[in-house]
Amino acid sequence: MVYRVGYLGPKGTFTEMAVNGLFQDNIQSVSYKTIPACIDAVESGDTDLGVVPIENAIEGSVHLTLDYLIHQVPLPIVAEATVPITQHLLVHPSFRGEMKEIEKIYSHTQAIAQCHQFIHQNIPYADLEYTTSTGEAAQVVHSKGGNLAAIGNERAANEYGLTILNSDIHDYPNNHTRFVVLRKKEDPVPIHELKKQGVKTTIMVTLPRDYAGALHQVLSAFSWRKMNLSKIESRPMKTGLGNYFFIIDVDQEYDDVLFSGAKAELQALGCEVSVLGTYPKYMITTREIKS
Repeated sequence: MVYRVGYLGPKGTFTEMAVNGLFQDNIQSVSYKTIPACIDAVESGDTDLGVVPIENAIEGSVHLTLDYLIHQVPLPIVAEATVPITQHLLVHPSFRGEMKEIEKIYSHTQAIAQCHQFIHQNIPYADLEYTTSTGEAAQVVHSKGGNLAAIGNERAANEYGLTILNSDIHDYPNNHTRFVVLRKKEDPVPIHELKKQGVKTTIMVTLPRDYAGALHQVLSAFSWRKMNLSKIESRPMKTGLGNYFFIIDVDQEYDDVLFSGAKAELQALGCEVSVLGTYPKYMITTREIKS
């Protein structure tokens, strides 16, 4: 079976790198201009799977992905992949000036934020222009030329014939992004020869109201059962100030004993609990991306 896999495009994005590292064979990749468009394609059946970024080690969660999955199109997460992120400053091959002469920098908001100190210290007077992806930023610089630059990866430079003016410009060396694979059915996906790094379950907990000790009670339902939480994050319900839900990552597979007990305890407190997915975790190396 050939799977249609949607990703945040165009070519040359880190999301495309995640797709290539995860699948490589028996897929037809389809690029979409925005994260919501990629998620919508899975919901409508235009694609079988969708791959979207959900968290970066430097800038934290990709809120657009989280909020769209929660409020608009609730698709289950069926796999996760962590990809090393290396940001470069890309220019048109006709550019012969110095870095200080760059007038405008194009890239995705997350990519620009990951390189904030580099920009501040080296090109402080350049205007920042946000694009829907690093691939689109490279496209723009390729088409316009001049004293413009894009922030993106080596794949984007090769794809659009750009020159890497400066390498590794992200502010912190341990730069990684987590991507999730979405599917309408909670079925396993055909991952390409990657060793599973464990299993994770992501749940959403909504409090009945904000009161003293509420979060402590929620966490206690997991702690006394010795269920390890790798992440907890609050997000607004968008129904008014002070109304939040919590996204919680539990480092284990969903089961009918521990999870059922924790869910029953939380529901007894008046909380709403839903499972966003229980799925395998993978780590994609630079070697696997280039293969």
